[in-house]
Amino acid sequence: FLVAIATSCWRPKMASLLPDVLFEMRGQAPAPSKDFYQLLVNRKDVVFRWWKISLRSEFREARPGELKESHDDFLDDPSLQIQIAYIFGPGTLDHIFNLCQGKFDFLARLPDQLLLYIVAYLDLEDISRLAQVSHRFERLCNSDELWEMIVQKLCGHITEEMIELAREIGWKQFFFTNKLQLQLQLRRRRQKEEN
Repeated sequence: FLVAIATSCWRPKMASLLPDVLFEMRGQAPAPSKDFYQLLVNRKDVVFRWWKISLRSEFREARPGELKESHDDFLDDPSLQIQIAYIFGPGTLDHIFNLCQGKFDFLARLPDQLLLYIVAYLDLEDISRLAQVSHRFERLCNSDELWEMIVQKLCGHITEEMIELAREIGWKQFFFTNKLQLQLQLRRRRQKEEN
């Protein structure tokens, strides 16, 4: 369901809701360089800025630089692509490629809390499938926070003792434990606390 939203015909409508700045990243070049870089992707162009930082006399007069290219020009500029991959990493370069090609991953832009809220309404089978989409969704779909939300939504009354057990064994494990096993574990906890 979530993946369908990101790739459906809603893309043009949702793209119009995007901010002017789609992506921004700043950083220092890998050692031994001290140069500072900024990468900015707007709706229409890619902006690459640099500041030469050096104690060498030949670089003292170096001025900051800026290269601005349209998305199409960026896609055809291997030298700039190599620089971006070297400074910011290949993952960033892939993300910039997707943005320049109009492939916006709207789900990646949502904060974890909002995604957890949405995922909590999915069927268990869908949650299992969603966990296979990416590392981020695997982490979210297996998080105690999500399973706590699911347990609280599906179970009527949760006692303090049940909450303590869930925190001890994990909310997902707590959810999938059948009622007889759960009662047995709660009884053992009580006996352990009494002794």
